[in-house]
Amino acid sequence: MKKADGRRAAILDRLADHVLAHGLIASSLRPLAKAAETSDRMLLYYFADKAEIISATLTVLAARMVNLLNAKASPTPLPLKALLRHLEPALMAAEFWPFMRVWLEIASRAAGGDPIYRAVGEQIGRGFLAWGAAQLESNEPEVDAARFLVSIEGMVLLKAIGLANVGARSLEELAKKASTNR
Repeated sequence: MKKADGRRAAILDRLADHVLAHGLIASSLRPLAKAAETSDRMLLYYFADKAEIISATLTVLAARMVNLLNAKASPTPLPLKALLRHLEPALMAAEFWPFMRVWLEIASRAAGGDPIYRAVGEQIGRGFLAWGAAQLESNEPEVDAARFLVSIEGMVLLKAIGLANVGARSLEELAKKASTNR
């Protein structure tokens, strides 16, 4: 690895920490440069433009989240309802919440038409769908991975607006139905 590559990786780690702590709202160039312990000019030395900075930072965040998810994953694939029951407590825990909050910001900016966040969001979303499909015992893993993502996203949204209890209750009902269907 070249010295510049090592410096860029260190900068990305600091930027990822900053975005996790402060969200994307604090992602203008000067606060990012300050978080990276460099100047905005030097930040642009390592990255072509702000779009590349944001894209690379969010890619680092996605990789960190996948590592956390892998640590919580079941050793064997699970049916959809079981996977939801297995991972929901971890995904709603304080450790994951900064990632979820950033994901909501990405989705919001993508929905607003921002092409940077749309492209990065799609890339990260496809990665999570592939991860989910690999965790599932299913005849239709891609479809069930989408169902898994939609369910988690719904619970994240409910938590974000102060209705976490509604999401938890719906998961309990899902668990009851799954146990009575056996």
